[in-house]
Parts: sequence; structure tokens; C-alpha cells
Amino acid sequence: MASEHCDAADGDTGALALKILVAGGFGVGKTTLVGAVSEIRPLRTEEQLSEAGRLVDDTDRVDRKVTTTVAMDFGRITIRSGLSLYLFGTPGQGRFWFLWDELSQGALGAVVLADTRRLTDCFPAVDYFEHRRIPFVVAVNCFTGARRYDADDVLRALDLDRGTPVVLCDARDRASGKEVLIRLVEYAGRMHTARLLDSVR
Repeated sequence: MASEHCDAADGDTGALALKILVAGGFGVGKTTLVGAVSEIRPLRTEEQLSEAGRLVDDTDRVDRKVTTTVAMDFGRITIRSGLSLYLFGTPGQGRFWFLWDELSQGALGAVVLADTRRLTDCFPAVDYFEHRRIPFVVAVNCFTGARRYDADDVLRALDLDRGTPVVLCDARDRASGKEVLIRLVEYAGRMHTARLLDSVR
């Protein structure tokens, strides 16, 4: 399991820290999710959308978005005593995907945020993690006014493996975001354990 030992805020040198990626399409709520759940002031690398950028970034249905992540977002959340998650939000536009390989090194797993109004925008993230065998969950960010679909509908639409968790969430809500992260840690833990067992058989 991808992890590292680090000093916790209370001085516990045996604390376990896990690296988690938050990925998805442009304007899906990655920065919002990291900011909502982080117990520290999140590091953000946002820049104003430029006119040049608007020519290559699809702002359909996110026309009120005025900034974009150009490197990563970073936050931290303590799930329970002795277990913290370091969150790395990836940039959503294709021209920044060269950063994903670096960010994914040592990651336990990933959250792929999805917007049902622009579901195809999360296809590249799903493909990326599937091909690299990085465990992930799909978290459907339920935007106000968007048509609601249940988890099975999204699973079929994305052609995911039956075991891949799909959860509905509100990226603005800390409790909702924390539940997504707990689901990911549980799922990734099972996947890594199963692979370890397979490797010794």
C-alpha cells in the first residue's frame, strides 16, 4: 500500500499518511473538494482564465468559472487518529496532463470527480487510472439544477468494472467529501491487499 510515515500534528511519529489524487474534467469541483475537506489552508495554484485559454478550454456549462488550476491543489485531512490523507488536486485541462505522471507517483488511489452534464470530461481520468491500475472511485458532484442519476446509471455510462465504487457527493460539503475519501481508502486497501495476495500465490 502506498504510504509514508511522518510526524503528525500531535507529535506522533508513527502516524500514517496516504497520498490521494483528486482528478476529473475542467470545472468539475476538484479545487472546491480539496478546500472543503482540508484541515489546513489549502495550497492552490490557480490563475485567471485568459482569452487565449478560453479558446482551448471547454467552458460550456461552467461559463461563470474565472480561474483554473495550473499545477495542483494540496490539502490534508485526518480521517482518524494516526491516519491522515494528503490530497493532490490535478489540473483538468489536457494541456496540463503531463503533470499527472509526477503527481501519481506513490498514490494510494484517486477520486475521479464527475459532472453528469459533462460526463465525457471524466473519461480521460478514468482511462488514466485504469491503465495504471491505480484504484479509484467516481464521485458524482451533484450540481444544483443538474439532472440526478443513480450510481448504477453512472457506472454503466462510464463502462466501469462492477466493483468500482460510484458515490454521489456535494464537493462543497466537508462531511460529504470526507465520506468519498473514506470509501476510496477502504476500496484501495482491499485492492492492494488482493494484489499482494495474488503476488505470493
